Order: sequence, then C-alpha cells, then structure tokens
Amino acid sequence: MNHWEFTLGIALASAATGFLGSLTGLGGGFIVVPVLTLGFGVDLRYAIGASLVCIIATSTGAAARFVRDGFSNIRIGMFLEVATTIGALLGAWLAPAIPAAAIGGLFGAVLLYAAWITVRRSHESAAAGEPDRVAQYLGMDGSYPAAAGAVDYRAQRVLCGFGVMMVAGMLTGLLGAGSGLVKVVALDQVMGLPFKVAATTSSFMIGVTAAAAAGVHLGRGNIEPALAMPVMLGVLAGTALGSRVLPAARPRRLRLLFAGLLTAVGIDMIYTSAMGRIG
Repeated sequence: MNHWEFTLGIALASAATGFLGSLTGLGGGFIVVPVLTLGFGVDLRYAIGASLVCIIATSTGAAARFVRDGFSNIRIGMFLEVATTIGALLGAWLAPAIPAAAIGGLFGAVLLYAAWITVRRSHESAAAGEPDRVAQYLGMDGSYPAAAGAVDYRAQRVLCGFGVMMVAGMLTGLLGAGSGLVKVVALDQVMGLPFKVAATTSSFMIGVTAAAAAGVHLGRGNIEPALAMPVMLGVLAGTALGSRVLPAARPRRLRLLFAGLLTAVGIDMIYTSAMGRIG
C-alpha cells in the first residue's frame, strides 16, 4: 500500500466513523483508535492524537445543526463541560505513566460496559420522576422536537452526572476516545435524558473536552499532521451526513446501533491488548 492508498483508506474509514459518531454522540474517536491501530498499524499514541482531532471535527460538524434544530441542551452541556475539561487534563497528564496495552484493555472494557447498560434501558425518559433541585435552579429541563410534537423531559441526578463526566474527561486524556460514550451513558442512564438529547448534547460537549486533552498531546508530539488531516476531513464528511439522518431515526434503533458497535470494538480491543499486539 503506497502513501496515497494509505491516506485514502484512512479518509474513507474516518468518514464512516464520523457518520456513526454523529448518530450516537460518540464523536467518532471511539472507533478511530482501533481502526488506526488494528487496521492500519498506526502506533497507539499517534492514533490517540489523531482521534482527538477527529473528536473536535465531529463536534464542530454536528453540534451546530443539532443546536439549531433544538435537540442539544446547552445549559446541561456547559455545566458538565467543567467536569470533563478538568478530567481531560488529568487524564492526559497520567497517560505516559500507563502502558499502551493497559490503555487498550481499559478502552475495551469501557466499551463493553457502555453497550450493556445501553441495551438494558428499553424506553425513553420524559417528564417523569422527582425534580432535581440543581436542574431546577439552573433551568436544565427542556424539550426536543419529534414527529408528534415537542417532547418534554426532566434532568435528574445532576451532581452524580457531574462526577461521571469527570471520568469521561479522564478517558479522553488517557485514550483519545471514550469521552463521548461515557457522556452519552451519563446523560442517558444517570441523568435520565432521552437518547437523542443525550447523543446531541454529547456531540456539543466533546469538542471542548478533546481540545483540552489535545493541547497536552500536541506538546508531546503525538499529533502527526499527515495522519490527522485525512482523519479530520473524512470525519467532517461523515458527520455532515449523520446530522441529517439523526432527526428521523428511531431511538431504539440508535440504541442498538450504539451497543452493537461498542461490543464489536470492545471485544477486539481487549483481545488485541491481551495478545500483546498493541503498543
């Protein structure tokens, strides 16, 4: 495979991840890392750097449309971004002290857990449950557009979600991915938001978290422009298509897509790390 074939292959794979990332709120980085390391033989550290660029591109490409259409909850996103940014800086600082195989295994385990907890939830939250005082004080309750009209929802367990978001940020700094999937799980499972709101709010948030971690990795020389550029361009193209498809998609199908992708990639990453093929 020559240089141009290698670049084109990465761009096409990145377009697919951008499409899936915008539908699920994962940002594309969740699968860019294993695609680059397992499919193209890229060193894990450079794959992490490229995935951070991918996450920023996905957030930029999808967030504007989701905010305009009324899916993303800006108040929730801005409040929780404080926790993820702190976590991202801490994770990026700790990354050099952890072996690559351990990072890969952790990545896979997080993916499998996220898949299991997502499939377990079979319905969408609306305006049910006891009001959360923090959510009421900050005006976090909202609604999102649906075929039958606006659907109201109520944010719950905001402080617990804040703690989980700090873990999400640490995963971004450690893995170059994982932030989006933990964000979606926190917004969907912990805070009780409908899946479309969780996915689009995650898309809005992930760019800031990734930018915080990318600065640290850039200083270490882990972001290679020749690798990051085709990743970014491919992801932007895929994200543009995904942001048009999501409003009409059925939430249950999005959950199954989310869980299926995470299960496949999680198993592959754990196996590859256990066999010592990543590093």
